[in-house]
Amino acid sequence: MTDRLFHLALADAWAGAFATGEYRESTLGRTLEEQGFIHMGYAHQVQGVADAFYRGRDDVMLLAIDPARVGVEIREDVDPDSGEYYPHLYGSLPVTAVVAAHPVELLPDGRLNLEPFFAS
Repeated sequence: MTDRLFHLALADAWAGAFATGEYRESTLGRTLEEQGFIHMGYAHQVQGVADAFYRGRDDVMLLAIDPARVGVEIREDVDPDSGEYYPHLYGSLPVTAVVAAHPVELLPDGRLNLEPFFAS
């Protein structure tokens, strides 16, 4: 999945996207309209985001996104705290751009178990 981008979605929000054909949640508790873009990440960034914002949630899906199917601007923006660049989608995410959606299990410490999806 090295040519993919990733997004952590709540299961209900992802399921709701099929009614309209597009996903419009930016991040936990914020919509595309509120944030202005949808947060995404590269494979090496997803665990850190999960640890910081999704710990203890048992309703998380890992979406694997094919950037070529998105059809709107994806821009790398710098995180002012870390200085790291993250991909952001400046528009809605078509459900057809998501090539895989996996429910994520919790580890005993409450962290999301993302290792099965990124193990080489």
